[in-house]
Amino acid sequence: MTDETNALAVTLFSEILTADQLLRNRLSRVLPKGMEISHFSVLNHLAYAGTERTPAQLASAFHVTRGAMTNTLAKLEWAGYIHIRPDWDDARRKMVAISPAGRQARDQAIASISPLINEVVGQLGQDRVRSTLPVLRDLRIKLEG
Repeated sequence: MTDETNALAVTLFSEILTADQLLRNRLSRVLPKGMEISHFSVLNHLAYAGTERTPAQLASAFHVTRGAMTNTLAKLEWAGYIHIRPDWDDARRKMVAISPAGRQARDQAIASISPLINEVVGQLGQDRVRSTLPVLRDLRIKLEG
């Protein structure tokens, strides 16, 4: 690897990590009281999927340990945002679904973060954001591989 390639890679990852930290800080401030980014992410995933998921599927989707996902799901269940039931076909597994209250909390979270996201996209320009997405998607796919 050349010095130039190495410097480019370090700069790319530095920018992504810094942007991630800044975005997480700003999102945390505008999410509804008591909602964490991980909670919103799971609710958004379940709402978008439209079907139940197992805790293992959710852990895999978010690249976290099963223990971390179990902790997040316990908080969401306590808040009434999800329903967890036994899998009727395999009693060892559980199935997770978003509740009506969870869908409402997710919608409220989207309403609270939309102005921030729209402002950033507006400042960068839709064309620049659209052209960046394939690069970020490819990077994510490479890192998942």
